[in-house]
Amino acid sequence: MLTDAHCHPFDLFNTLQKTENKNIHLLENTLPDKNILAIGNACDMTDLSFNEKLSRNDILKEKLTLLSSFGIHPQIFKMLNDKLRAFSDYQEINFDEQLETLDKLASEKRIIAIGECGFDLFNASFKETETIQERYFSAQIEIALRYDLPLVLHIRRAIHKIFAFTKTLSKCKAVIFHSWSGTLDEGLSLLRRKVNTYFSFGNTILLNHKQAINSCAHLPQERLLTETDAPYQRRQGEFCSSWRDLLFILDTIAKLRGGLTALEAENILEENFMKGFLF
Repeated sequence: MLTDAHCHPFDLFNTLQKTENKNIHLLENTLPDKNILAIGNACDMTDLSFNEKLSRNDILKEKLTLLSSFGIHPQIFKMLNDKLRAFSDYQEINFDEQLETLDKLASEKRIIAIGECGFDLFNASFKETETIQERYFSAQIEIALRYDLPLVLHIRRAIHKIFAFTKTLSKCKAVIFHSWSGTLDEGLSLLRRKVNTYFSFGNTILLNHKQAINSCAHLPQERLLTETDAPYQRRQGEFCSSWRDLLFILDTIAKLRGGLTALEAENILEENFMKGFLF
């Protein structure tokens, strides 16, 4: 079975609608001829409700098993600042209420992971929100620990922030780095610090991202995951990424790992997915 540790089904659907019709079954065209087990990321209840609707769809569920994560994305704070500056009447978001929602979803077992959450310090405007990013990251770790759920991380130019949390993160069921962009040494260092870390790779390894390629080739194979980040991180020449990309990503990982067959890689990655998210 193919596995996708990180995707955005609602965003994928909206992206496809730009070129196709509005029937939910247009998502069928993004599925390869293999069954897929996927984690649909949700940042609000619209995302989550869409994921749950897809998971109940009689046609799609024959090929797609969709589970959900939910979290407060670190980019939202910068986006809110931008809108508050541009529109004087723009209403602020109550992030404490979102934490309450997250806690409720976890208690009701509607989600199987917390996130994506973390840090985004891409440029000066993102760095302005570093303090509030840290506050809500810490709060989401607490929820993950309370309900013994994996934590899905978005980290951009901020790996140093994560090393400050390794003592707490080592208590988490699992810590999944969405689209790992750190170095090989940084990944190995997290493992040495007893953080139950999984490193997820997508189309970046097809796009000559040398650091991701090196990490994917040399990190312990029992720590690797695949993802699409659909509809983001598209392959060259493609309108968006989709679940079809998993076959290309899988084939690339098999080659990077020194001659694994695609089937061997698929089985290893499925086992890793199960350990990271479900067991």
